[in-house]
Amino acid sequence: MESLDLLANNVANASTGGYKADREFYSLYLAPEAADSDPAATMPVIQKQWTDMSQGLLHSTGSPLDVAINGKGFFAVQSARGTLYTRNGNFQLAPDGKLVTTEGYPVLGTAGGSLTLDATRPIQISSDGTVTQDGAVIGQLQVADFTSDGALGKQGSNYFRVSDPALQPTPAAGSAVQQGSLEESNSGASESAVRLVGILRQFEMLQKAMTLGSDMSKQAIEQVAKVG
Repeated sequence: MESLDLLANNVANASTGGYKADREFYSLYLAPEAADSDPAATMPVIQKQWTDMSQGLLHSTGSPLDVAINGKGFFAVQSARGTLYTRNGNFQLAPDGKLVTTEGYPVLGTAGGSLTLDATRPIQISSDGTVTQDGAVIGQLQVADFTSDGALGKQGSNYFRVSDPALQPTPAAGSAVQQGSLEESNSGASESAVRLVGILRQFEMLQKAMTLGSDMSKQAIEQVAKVG
């Protein structure tokens, strides 16, 4: 059931830009009371879940406000509850000219503040994230990286929050910003369909095993209860 829940969330976000799929680590559980009598009485359990940070496919949109990161790193945005990080570069301009996400979070620059643009002038964004209009530098997109992805916790569908205050972001080395492109979800629909069939088959096998065990116990009780 846990695997199905994770997979269902991946399928639901297969078209969410910059979404990172949730995966699971399996282990075997052995009941303490069965450890001595039946060492083979084990059950598969999810030890923990993890987030697949691999890059999704980049596709061209032609929109000057759409940007994608080719390589590692995250765009930094400012929410009401602090700084969040995302791979979804589907940005837009607010009425006051600020560059914001579709949820309205201001996109942060390397200087720490938001970027304000003129909607009437062409916008150019270079590979290092520098934003210019008519040759004048407006600012530079903050592309942050972390030494450990394990310290990033999901916030909604495509945002991440730093769960360890001691972990500080650093500039993403070797990454390039691509204007006019967006990153797709790394949760492929075909892969999810194959995994769904596998999980359902495993679910059915476990269900049959439980039913068989229950029937065996019932038969044993009925046979013992018979008077010769």
